[in-house]
Order: sequence, then structure tokens, then C-alpha cells
Amino acid sequence: MGRYLGPKGRVNRRIGAVIFENAGAVKAFENRDTPPGMYGKRRKMTEYGIGLREKQKIKFFYGMRDEQLRRLYEKAQKMPGNTGENLLLMCERRLDNIVRKAGFTLTRMQARQGVVHRHFQVNGQTVDRPSMMLKPGDVVTIRKRPNLIKVYKELVEANTSPACDWIHFDKAELKATIKVSPGHDDISLPVDVNRVVTFLAR
Repeated sequence: MGRYLGPKGRVNRRIGAVIFENAGAVKAFENRDTPPGMYGKRRKMTEYGIGLREKQKIKFFYGMRDEQLRRLYEKAQKMPGNTGENLLLMCERRLDNIVRKAGFTLTRMQARQGVVHRHFQVNGQTVDRPSMMLKPGDVVTIRKRPNLIKVYKELVEANTSPACDWIHFDKAELKATIKVSPGHDDISLPVDVNRVVTFLAR
């Protein structure tokens, strides 16, 4: 399975950042930003530990398995430019991330669940792969079912996230259009990607 089903607040506290966006996980991190466990003290980390932590940030944030992340890393190596930046930009182009950033949902977990349950269409075709990568010109819409439209209209109204520059989102039509490919400044996750590259290259 590609998604983490354990306590999300513990992951936020262990990694030291808000990776999972649901209210309980955010509250757990805000109340106690120390690592989980009896003593809650942060030990000095080794280079391996830092690389692992940064890799786990990407894995949990984008909802991927280790195998998926490694495959993306291998693709990024073959592309021109910086391997780490290429890796993150491919993560940003995933369908579940675009559903979240456009404003259809409040969290990436909701976005992933919606895609898997075939709530969304890309260019008029119903899809169920959260890992599908989109390109400029692609259009994401809700399937024409009254119950789905009602649910997502409520989520859109409740969403207070800032607009995404590289995605045009029409709230009235519940339609997101990819305007351009994301750039360095559009990466959502604060992560030391050079350490991730070093870790994956071991």
C-alpha cells in the first residue's frame, strides 16, 4: 500500500515538520513538537539519520512507497539539470498533489482517496492513479455526479489555502487547468533534497 495508516501526529513530531495536514496531526505537533516517546529529547543525528529523515519527509508528504520514490529518483538522474530538483518537481506534478494544490481538498490524504475512488477526470477520462503525472494543458474535473459535486463544493468553500500560481482553478466549474510546469519556487515541501539524493545514491 502506498499510504501510511499509522498515527500521523507521531510522524509530524518525529520528523519535526507538519507533513500530515489533518487537524489532529497538526494539533499534536503544535502541542508537543518534541519526538514521540517517553523522554521526547532530540538526539544528535548521524549523517545517515539526517538523510533518512529528509527522505521520509518526501515519502510521507507525497504519499509514496520507497520503491516509487526510488523509481522517480532513477528517472530524475537521467534528466538534464539538478537531480534533487527534478525529483521534487516530478512529485509536484503527481495528480493527487495537483488535486490538493488546486483546492479540491483540504489534505493530500483526501486528494489521494478521491483519486483512488475515481472521483476525478483528467481531460474527460476517469482516472484512479494518484501517481499519474500531469503536464501543461491538462484539465482536472469532478465526475458529473451530484453527490460528488456537492461534497467537493463544500470542501472548496472550506479551503483557505493560498492559490497556486501554476494551476488555474475555477471554483464555480470545479475545474483545474495546468498553466505551466512547476518551477523551483513552487515546491511545497521544505526539505534538504541534496541529502536525499546522497542517501538514495548509497
